[in-house]
Amino acid sequence: MSEPTTTSLADRLRAHFGDRVSNVTERLGQTTVEVQPAHWLEIARALRDEPQFHFEQLIDLCGVDYLGYGEDEWATSEEATSEGFSRGVEGAAGPGRFSWSTRPRHEQQLRRFASVTHLLSLKNNVRLRVRCFAPENALPVIPSVTGIWPVADWFEREAFDLYGIIYEGHSDLRRILTDYGFVGHPFRKDFPLIGNVEVRYDPEAQRVVYEPVASVSPRVLVARVVREDSRFSTARGEAADDWKDN
Repeated sequence: MSEPTTTSLADRLRAHFGDRVSNVTERLGQTTVEVQPAHWLEIARALRDEPQFHFEQLIDLCGVDYLGYGEDEWATSEEATSEGFSRGVEGAAGPGRFSWSTRPRHEQQLRRFASVTHLLSLKNNVRLRVRCFAPENALPVIPSVTGIWPVADWFEREAFDLYGIIYEGHSDLRRILTDYGFVGHPFRKDFPLIGNVEVRYDPEAQRVVYEPVASVSPRVLVARVVREDSRFSTARGEAADDWKDN
């Protein structure tokens, strides 16, 4: 007997895959599931081929660096007072300028690199976000899904280029945005904002030369704190009012 159509996508994922998936959540109309690299290809094929899922289209794939995830410098919406100006004067570590050595640390130590895939089922009119963490931080390796969704080819090359994630099984994994001789991965959170080298044309040597960065001063930027977007709560309230009126 087929499952009732009223069963949510999250419930169907839990029932079908069991302990092979974790952290199945629904937030703001988006379902997110986390899978282990060892099960990723098996689950990906099932998500594509099983009629109850039928995610025949891969919309996007990207890398994520969770270094410093959950850390914040300024008071969040829970701790902040009504005097908003103080949030820009006194940080969570106390008054004064931001310092990496004294910045607050998040208690939860997460794995650092993840590959996040967004899938679309045209048949069932539903979307799914799948997160797969690399088991190692020093050399992040995740199975390639190009054999299941060929469109992932350039997406995985981009994540490799910008984050250094190795997609095992990819037939042509090489840089796609940076120069072939580029050193490092610019979207990693520990990559210097000014870069490692700068490029200029040397009229005496009559060629392009690479030199250590000297014309740009380094800056420290504090990441913004993730807060609830009031637009979503307002939209939900308006939708509820419209439903009551009708």
